Amino acid sequence: MSLPFTCEKRPASGSAGVVVTNAPLGTAAGAEMLAIGGNAVDAVVAALLTLTVVEPMMVGVAGGGIPHLRLADGRHVVIDALSAAGQGARPDMFRPVSDLPDAYMETEGRRNLVGPSAVAVPGNLRGWCLMQRRYGRLPWADVVEPAVRAAARGFAVSPYLHGAIREHEDDLRTDPEMARLFLPDGDPLAPGSRLVMGDYAESLRLIQTQGDAALHGGDLGRALVDRLAGGGHVTLADLASARAIEREAIFGTYRGFTIAGPPPPASSGIHVVQMLNMLEPHDLRGMGFGNPDAMDLMARAIVLAFEDRRTASGDPDFVDVPVDRFTSKDYARLRMPHESRDTTHVTVADRDGNIVSATHTINGLWGARFMVPGTGIIPNNYMLNYDPRPGRALSVMPGKRVPTSMAPMMVMRDGRPLYALGLPGGVRIFPSAMQAIVNLLDHGMTLQQAVEAPRLWTEGHHLELEPAYADLAPAMRARGHDVRLVKTIGGGMNAIGFAANGTMTGAACWRADGTVMAQGGGLARPGIRFVI
Repeated sequence: MSLPFTCEKRPASGSAGVVVTNAPLGTAAGAEMLAIGGNAVDAVVAALLTLTVVEPMMVGVAGGGIPHLRLADGRHVVIDALSAAGQGARPDMFRPVSDLPDAYMETEGRRNLVGPSAVAVPGNLRGWCLMQRRYGRLPWADVVEPAVRAAARGFAVSPYLHGAIREHEDDLRTDPEMARLFLPDGDPLAPGSRLVMGDYAESLRLIQTQGDAALHGGDLGRALVDRLAGGGHVTLADLASARAIEREAIFGTYRGFTIAGPPPPASSGIHVVQMLNMLEPHDLRGMGFGNPDAMDLMARAIVLAFEDRRTASGDPDFVDVPVDRFTSKDYARLRMPHESRDTTHVTVADRDGNIVSATHTINGLWGARFMVPGTGIIPNNYMLNYDPRPGRALSVMPGKRVPTSMAPMMVMRDGRPLYALGLPGGVRIFPSAMQAIVNLLDHGMTLQQAVEAPRLWTEGHHLELEPAYADLAPAMRARGHDVRLVKTIGGGMNAIGFAANGTMTGAACWRADGTVMAQGGGLARPGIRFVI
């Protein structure tokens, strides 16, 4: 099959475990856990904690996310570690500035984007501690150690991190702590320069000894609440009462394969299955990758999924989400017309059959764009994800979990795992995950091709195309789409594929510093004795 793109990275394979993250030191931290006898859960948590150091603009202990675990016994467990509105939040706490699609979530003074008022009750650290305690194998202190080491000893600033600093340097400059660390002498840290995060290393050491209690009621929590005073709504009581929740995965089928993803408040499990149901009656393989008619079908399926997401999606404790209806094939046939950014993701598998696909974030790039003094912690700006208008499915309510598009997905056949994948990218995440699944199952792409392939995205008002699709823009305009060419859609996808012979292959795409480490070999043959 001729494809309109060339892969920029190479996969790696092994039989003793694979770790894929969007930064080399994150991947190394996960691989270290496997090497010292840990399992995939230990590796994911170590990788994520290290990513809070080396990808501070993307993920942090004061953020939120969703790990999707497939345990060695075949059980699927989803940990809801999402952020939530505090008890002081209210539906009218923000004033919208526009009803236009491109500015729908914007508010006066950017209060849901920047500063203390943008911060929701975090869930990441609660979720990481919960899943490591229940399903990990190593002592908690061992899992935190690589992150402590990276923060205390420092690391080389990548061009990717440099670009993130430069992109928002005006906001970072207004916060003394952020400016001191990331804009020394007034300029963004240069690629290759060394960044030491001493305050954050001390915070991690506190987490190493106290676990999530350090943030959720302890000294780190008190420091966060003090910094939020005068503009935020999150209290120490909110932090202490925050809980991660184990939820059941959503399952669907597509062309004989089983698709598994997270349930509400995540959109992906429902709406990836819904979109695939809409596409299933069509011969996408016969159309071929990059066919304008196939792209038009995918765009229309994405639009319809977003319409349902806006109508009835979010925290199931507050919104009646019709899961069975949205994921049914009959509903998909009725819905489908009959016509011809800032997150991180980790995927890990171990030799015992445990698989984890985990997406975590501080929401926007650099979260609320300030740092808690003396801690190195960058809070989330998750209040941006709520509809600032009262009376909507996604409106702000006290205790309501934030809606999310995170899509840590898995694909199985006859009970055997075939693929685990995910990516960052805000509302562009779950449509991008759907396209990767289509690339694998319909177009027969390799794993590397599937994660690097060009993407499209729409919510209905315009159609975004990545550069490799540029030649198809006229054909899509002819089909009625308002086309916009963009540099990227979503962020760095990473994935692991599983062969029947036990070999695992990891892949990461060009959109981030994605790095794969695969382990082979193993222990000595039993019964060997050494004679001196």
